Amino acid sequence: MDKTSSEERALRLELAACYRIFATLGWTELIYNHITVRIPGPDRHFLINPFGLHYSEVTASNLVKIDLEGRIIGESQWPVNPAGFTLHSAIHQGIGDAHCVMHTHTTAGCAVANSQAGLDMSNFYAAMLYDRVAYHDFEGITVHADEGPRVVRSIGNRQAVILRNHGLLAWGINLPQAFSYMWTLNRACELQVAGAALGPTTPIPVEIQKQCSQDALQFDVRFGAGRDSFDALIRQIDRIDDSYKY
Repeated sequence: MDKTSSEERALRLELAACYRIFATLGWTELIYNHITVRIPGPDRHFLINPFGLHYSEVTASNLVKIDLEGRIIGESQWPVNPAGFTLHSAIHQGIGDAHCVMHTHTTAGCAVANSQAGLDMSNFYAAMLYDRVAYHDFEGITVHADEGPRVVRSIGNRQAVILRNHGLLAWGINLPQAFSYMWTLNRACELQVAGAALGPTTPIPVEIQKQCSQDALQFDVRFGAGRDSFDALIRQIDRIDDSYKY
């Protein structure tokens, strides 16, 4: 850690805190799934969680720096998960503004991803995502590099992604923005699943959906792109356990 730049150090702290936030929210899947952040520079190196540790064990110093081929840069006592760098590296490489990529297998997210209809645009959070959601068809476990370009094509410029039969993904120009998309998408899925037992939903007119999406300031860089909410969660983690900093 002593040899890292101040910029990388800051990213490591923020990313490690995010892993702890995910653990607190219950967005974990044993030792699987990933949150990655690209380090500024021409090499497009990015930070990923050490494979074998639970999210609650991730720290700034044990995050692993890898290149787009999954090769470890520097030293690490931990390996990386091929399914992590294959999917994430494709997005980091193929989408210029994708500085942070998140992937989850939450119960609600997977349920909606398994649904033929996909996201039902009938709740408050779904309406915020009007024209912001992309879908990618399931091709199996994401360990094959040839799927990468197809994932990028499926995503286009949409930052909330439903991986059909799989889970949720979000990307952002920074970590707070990616988190804003993931939280909103997952919350929309939770409400959809919770409401499914109650019968038909009340549809939201398309014009109202459009307005909700335009008014969703938590994605807008001019208004911090979710930084205030994310920082509040970091403060909560600091009160519980700040060992992620080390």
